[in-house]
Amino acid sequence: MVDAPAVGQRVKVEVDSHNGPTTVEGVALHPAAKNHVTVKLVNGYNASYPLEDVQSIEILGSTTTPTVASPVAVGTNDSLPRVRILHTGGTIASKVDYATGAVVARFEPEELIASLPELTTLANIEAVKLGNMFSDDIRPQHWNSIIQASKQAFEDGCDGVVVTHGTDTLHISSAALSFAWAGKGETPPGRIAFVGSQRSSDRGSSDASENLLSAVHWAAHGPAPCGDAGDGVVVVMHASNNDGVCAVYPGVGVRKLHSSRRDAFQPVNCEALAMITIDNGTCSHILEKRYEESLAKTDSRPICQQPTMYETSVRIAQFVAGPWLHSEEIEAIVLTGVQAIIIQGTGLGHLPIEDPGKDAPENTKLWRALTRCINREIPIVVTNQCIHGPVDMNVYSKGRKQMEMGILGHGIVAAPDTVVVKVHWALSNRMKIEDAVVANLCGEGSNLLRS
Repeated sequence: MVDAPAVGQRVKVEVDSHNGPTTVEGVALHPAAKNHVTVKLVNGYNASYPLEDVQSIEILGSTTTPTVASPVAVGTNDSLPRVRILHTGGTIASKVDYATGAVVARFEPEELIASLPELTTLANIEAVKLGNMFSDDIRPQHWNSIIQASKQAFEDGCDGVVVTHGTDTLHISSAALSFAWAGKGETPPGRIAFVGSQRSSDRGSSDASENLLSAVHWAAHGPAPCGDAGDGVVVVMHASNNDGVCAVYPGVGVRKLHSSRRDAFQPVNCEALAMITIDNGTCSHILEKRYEESLAKTDSRPICQQPTMYETSVRIAQFVAGPWLHSEEIEAIVLTGVQAIIIQGTGLGHLPIEDPGKDAPENTKLWRALTRCINREIPIVVTNQCIHGPVDMNVYSKGRKQMEMGILGHGIVAAPDTVVVKVHWALSNRMKIEDAVVANLCGEGSNLLRS
């Protein structure tokens, strides 16, 4: 049995596999299992083999990491729009750490431009680094930073803004900026597009390049947002698992619905606004019919000069309705000083608060706990854990009982995450929650609804 190579060495490995003799080249990683050799291949994928099956390992080079392209100065073309990329991190700006095999957020904004020169044919590109973090770690203070940076970009004369962002909470941040710029009946001065990628930019299957090209194209050449159709801020990602077409989704009407597919983002109770086709680095877009009609018939909103911000001290508790929801959890969270409670209801927005068989006293206790919250003026908002479809508490007596209690949420069609952001925005801007929940502020309430 051969000895395992040192991590980071470039190697050529000959293996007697079940498919016959195989030769692979790449960079040695920490082994995926004991007595195995794991190699990062040039296409970005990992290959692991038992050492007992390895016939030979040839060292091709010393321990190294891939060469990073040097930042390049981007020339100015007066005929092109001006787009500023706000870099927050995430997989679109990640590379493989060849010492560990892990994906790390370390791609600088200048590298994004240097690695994708086609960007300079779409717009005059600027890049600002706000952070280099995975989206799991983003909180309201980071939304505020993005809001301020986008405001500065427009004040500096930019036509559009692109926010590179990790995908796990990208739809939450896009909703946050949507309400910040358009929640008060206005619209941003230009186009704002959030973009991410499901696979790091140095993988052969990466979606980063096409997503970024499409986002910059939209920020530079998309229609002026009307604000009513959820287009104040958009999300641009792959339309399918295949290359060549990216979708433009309302920033308040999209959700990540798959952990790994390149078309992980899908609209919730709405449709895409447009499709962007990428052909050898050249982009073009086609507006969806309903969005085109919305642009034509919508009365123009005033341009927002001062986007609203988020109070970082706001506390919102979230629960999921079901067999495990008990009054004790509600009462415990109230003691922490939460300003609102969001519960993802079952079906049309129902909660386990009735005991018709007199064998589930937990339900009665939960009803009492929620009633006490409402009496204390702590808003209770029900969303739909089905994701798609409305909250409709008029259909069954259970729902009507909830409305009589003072529970909010009837008529909601937005995804649960968008509703939480909306409640946070309302609390931050001194708007009554009961008014905010029923209002269609920027397309989240009726944006191109499906039947």
